[in-house]
This record gives sequence, C-alpha cells and structure tokens, in this order.
Amino acid sequence: MGNALLSIQIIPKTKDGEDVIPYVDQAIAIIEQSGVKYQVHALETTMEGDLTELFAIVEKMNKAMIDRGSRNVISQIKVLYQPAGASMDALTEKYRS
Repeated sequence: MGNALLSIQIIPKTKDGEDVIPYVDQAIAIIEQSGVKYQVHALETTMEGDLTELFAIVEKMNKAMIDRGSRNVISQIKVLYQPAGASMDALTEKYRS
C-alpha cells in the first residue's frame, strides 16, 4: 500500500482523427509495466502507490503519447494523498459483497 491513489483519463490529440483506443491501450500498458496496483474502469484508470511514483508514470504516459504522434495530450487526474496509507480496497470495501 502506498500513500496515494491517482485516477487518470488520458485524452491524446491523434493525427487526422485517428482512433484513440490504441493510444489508450499503450498508456495502460505503461501502467502495467510499472508494477503498481491498478484497476481499469470504463472512463479512467486508478493506480495505487507512492505519489511521486504515480506522477512519474503519468509523465511517462504523456511522453509516450507524443512519441506515438499526438500533437498534445489532456490528462484528467484525481488524486487522494494520504500519508498514513491509501488503498483502493480499503476505500471501496463496503461496496463489495
């Protein structure tokens, strides 16, 4: 368990209206390769870990979108920073049966 949860929706500006899904798949692959705990949802992906590490992953995702050919990238981010520890499981435990 880290000290933060970070949810991100990444929206790359693609070339000539190109499909955005391969870009999003690449961004999720970067999260997976990082080794942090994460969950993919319909409109965003939530990561769990150290705040500094999570922001570094966001930076890597954005750079990868540019390297792939995006002119720019919008990253909508929500952060829960809780120095005593933050976990997706603890936050949503009461909703699981």
